[in-house]
Amino acid sequence: MIIARSQSTDWLSNSYLVGDESGGSAVLVDTGAPMQPILDCLRENRLTLTHILCTHHHHDHVLHNADYRAQFGCPVCGHRAEAEYFSDLDCELESDEEITSGGLSLRALHIPGHTAGQLAFLVNERVLFSGDTLFCGSVGGTRGPGHTTFDELKRSVLEVLMKLPGETEVLPGHMQATTISREWEENPFIRCWTGRGDLGDQSCTAFGRPAKLLIQARDYDGGTKCQVRFEDSGEVDLVPGSRVRLL
Repeated sequence: MIIARSQSTDWLSNSYLVGDESGGSAVLVDTGAPMQPILDCLRENRLTLTHILCTHHHHDHVLHNADYRAQFGCPVCGHRAEAEYFSDLDCELESDEEITSGGLSLRALHIPGHTAGQLAFLVNERVLFSGDTLFCGSVGGTRGPGHTTFDELKRSVLEVLMKLPGETEVLPGHMQATTISREWEENPFIRCWTGRGDLGDQSCTAFGRPAKLLIQARDYDGGTKCQVRFEDSGEVDLVPGSRVRLL
């Protein structure tokens, strides 16, 4: 398997080219990063691009959809729940739908939370492209456009992604690669959600509302991601650390 990554310096979002073998077929997972590293890998390995796979509709992941489609004539694929956000969605995917590209077998996994139609893509049962749901040492947020709920994101992580074999390589929408087993052992959110870590109880404000800080971990932008419980409603949510003030 051939895998090449391009990363945006503006948003730190990743695009991944995945090929079966030199002279074979390839798919592209997300298009928000610069095109040139992807184009170079396609040319150097004589790969034919067959699909553009979108983990979700956010701008930092779909910036070059139209450019790739115009150049290569391949379909843009995403979850049907996000069709309204795309101007160029050619193929509406369902959970567990399979895509074949040469020697690549890809399975779309619906993991709502960060967005309603968030998808992960499992390639040849070995490599997972986790979008903005699972990062190295962190998880995605539930405050961006088209988000659903904290409970859905937590369920997507624990009941879908963490059920994969521990040796599965994870290539996220931001940050560096990791594995399922590493995240099971080291990710602060996953440890706490599975009863293997202690929740905090620090008084704070989040978005100006009284809250308790339950978990704080690094985020892909160099800041932190926080799980808080709002005192006025009891709601639990994931928020940027920049919007949390300790009391």
